[in-house]
Amino acid sequence: MDNVFYRNLTKTYLEVDHGEGIYLYDKDGNRYMDACSGAAVSNLGHAHPRVIRAMTEQAQKVAFSHLSRWTSGPIKELADLVASLAPGSLNKLYLVSGGSEATEAALKMARQYYLERDGKTGKYRVISRWKSFHGNTIGALSMTGDKRRKKYAPLLLNFPHVAPAYCYRCPFGKEQETCAVECALDLERVIKLEGADTIAAFIAEPVGGAACGAIVPHKDYFKIVREICDHYDILLIADEVMTGFGRTGAMFAIEDYGVVPDMICAAKGMSAGYSPLGAVIVKDEIYETFKQGSGIFVHGHTYGGNPLSAAVAVAVIRTLIEDNLVENSRVIGSYLLEQLREKLQPFWFVGDVRGKGLMQGVEIVKNKATKEPFPAALGLAEKLTVTLMKHGVVVYPGSGNADGENGDQFLLAPPLIITKEQADELVNAMVAGFAEFDKSISQYK
Repeated sequence: MDNVFYRNLTKTYLEVDHGEGIYLYDKDGNRYMDACSGAAVSNLGHAHPRVIRAMTEQAQKVAFSHLSRWTSGPIKELADLVASLAPGSLNKLYLVSGGSEATEAALKMARQYYLERDGKTGKYRVISRWKSFHGNTIGALSMTGDKRRKKYAPLLLNFPHVAPAYCYRCPFGKEQETCAVECALDLERVIKLEGADTIAAFIAEPVGGAACGAIVPHKDYFKIVREICDHYDILLIADEVMTGFGRTGAMFAIEDYGVVPDMICAAKGMSAGYSPLGAVIVKDEIYETFKQGSGIFVHGHTYGGNPLSAAVAVAVIRTLIEDNLVENSRVIGSYLLEQLREKLQPFWFVGDVRGKGLMQGVEIVKNKATKEPFPAALGLAEKLTVTLMKHGVVVYPGSGNADGENGDQFLLAPPLIITKEQADELVNAMVAGFAEFDKSISQYK
């Protein structure tokens, strides 16, 4: 027993000793492939020498200064670097400490933007999708659309939700090849019901993450959403906390859909887990509205913009660029997805294998033909995860996909440095783990 208040008090935790590349090692010396990068965080793997060097050099200068009084070379260099990579006029960087802080900041920024622009006091609500996860703070959880919100429902803001872009379980009963992208049009339906004069923004993940296991929307989804947002004077926020900085085979996943959002929320891969960091990347037009208005964004966090995290992020992003890791994510991701579909879909309990780049998901079902899920009480996503760990692979499990309570899936998001040979190693280990799991759940057929 120790005195740590763990997230889940019913399970036993392995104790990590060290990491190297795409692998983690426990205290007994057992090796595990970090096939989910923790939570799609460790994009450069573990113990990367360039990042450790940058961290050490900056710590020897100054690790912390408060952004209410000080700027620093690292945060200015990071802002310039991100501006050179982000699409359109997304050139301004507002720094925070993590993903929930990023989405919470975007929510507040959207609200204050309309106050600064023309005093629209009624535009404060944010629409999001069911089967989404946008963070654990109260504002972020209000925008979230999965079962993590249920226990805190009395505390949450009255924000609307729309249908997910979930082709495997299309809420409209359509097929992607012939649909009219009804999931995108559902946004307009809800805007009309709620009143556009109350809506400040729509937030969505370009590829669904923790709440749904890498669901990829229709290719026209975001084009339709962008047109709807423009028509009703609503900001479009791309939540790229998981997908940003190369995870899906593009620097920012939204770029592959041919639209430019008004804000991008980033975290995780931005500093690759070496130091806590998050950000909102903002269009020049929004920045200028604040600058020409009150000049003050009434928001802030203690660790936002600390020099150490910024120096780490600069090293991480320069490594992504110089080592061509975004392209590696696209190429190896495509190969890995093909192999997983070929090797895992023959299992009777595998319903869908999906994803983009090195962000992939596997959904398990009780009946392939009907897509009937296993009951949540069985906890099969967690049990499969434990089985895979016995075979040296760590994945990121989730549940509630089918109906908000039942439905199991897991996310694969290996470090972007993964090689083709390591992808083969991952697939072989997963096949072995799935074969063992098959025997343990045969009674549920």
